[in-house]
Amino acid sequence: MTARILSGKDIAKEIRKELKVEIDELKAKHGITPGLAVVLVGEDPASQVYVRNKVRTCEKLGVRSIEHRFPADYPEADLLKLIDQMNEDPDIHGILVQLPLPKHIDEEKVLLRIRPDKDVDGFHPYNVGKMLIGNPDFLPCTPHGCQQILMRSGIETEGKEVVVVGRSNIVGKPVAAILVQKAKGANATVTICHTRTKNMAEHTRRADILIVAAGKPKAVTADMVKEGVVVIDVGVNRIGKTPEGKDILAGDVDFDAVKEKAAAITPVPGGVGPMTITMLMMNTVKSAKMRIAK
Repeated sequence: MTARILSGKDIAKEIRKELKVEIDELKAKHGITPGLAVVLVGEDPASQVYVRNKVRTCEKLGVRSIEHRFPADYPEADLLKLIDQMNEDPDIHGILVQLPLPKHIDEEKVLLRIRPDKDVDGFHPYNVGKMLIGNPDFLPCTPHGCQQILMRSGIETEGKEVVVVGRSNIVGKPVAAILVQKAKGANATVTICHTRTKNMAEHTRRADILIVAAGKPKAVTADMVKEGVVVIDVGVNRIGKTPEGKDILAGDVDFDAVKEKAAAITPVPGGVGPMTITMLMMNTVKSAKMRIAK
């Protein structure tokens, strides 16, 4: 068996087409242009690339992009003041402060300062709580992207054994919370594995759907999965350079070996990655639409 490749790149393209229609309609009918403010503090290379991609996606879709870039020694008090100003700006529908932040800035304090109705990353405790009770405004972008890949690929989750490897607040915990809900694209029986799990392979071999966000290259090997599993690989690890100096990327799953047993699998790159920014755009558009309802 050679797995069907689940292209997040293609699914993201499909969703962006749908969003473009919604954005054009918001402009034509309501005179509203969805606005996303992105704040980058410091010189983290991965964050810079991610912010650049977000800005580029905003431009393509017709979302207004407001960029704030500051040096690594930017004071916490000034950042909090800026967030307060953006909270009150009616033309900004989404606020995203790029993580990680420099050590002198309290990330929790910053995330709490963003108004929940502008928290398009879905990290504010208010939005996490709404997700847990099954009444979300904004779902966290990467976990929601995983769910959309499954749904739009026609992969049924209801009644299935889903095993999540990783328990981060960004991916592991929220994707488990999303897939356990009594809702379309969910209704799964979910197990979470982590660094203290004993006999992890016993759990992963039981999975009908395996979602891996371990943060370690090729952590899941072929002997850890059963025939016919569906694998969503969230990991992006830089494992070397090409002769031309480009990064060589690997997921958290041993792709070449596991694809021979899996029914379907996401590649790295081109799997979950493109979905994250697309879900951010979806949340920003949703925030703009929520403003009309008020």
